[in-house]
Amino acid sequence: MKRDIKNAHTRESILGLLTDAEIAKISRAEDQPKLIEGDEYVDLEALDSGVQQVQAVPRDSPHHVLPRSAVSYETWDKILRALTGKS
Repeated sequence: MKRDIKNAHTRESILGLLTDAEIAKISRAEDQPKLIEGDEYVDLEALDSGVQQVQAVPRDSPHHVLPRSAVSYETWDKILRALTGKS
């Protein structure tokens, strides 16, 4: 139960912070955001890990990763506040 409260922000709630244009951009396979070494990202399947930084660029970007470079500054700020529980 405690874990459920801590993990109140699910993948869906984080994706709900994105604008329609951002969702469309990351949803199209040909526009799948590429991970860049040093870029910050959120693993939508491991939100407990918080914001992470790309150490080495993978061959193929996993579909469950949301790089900072794929969203606007405002959206990234919303994601950070959601992950830290700050309003």
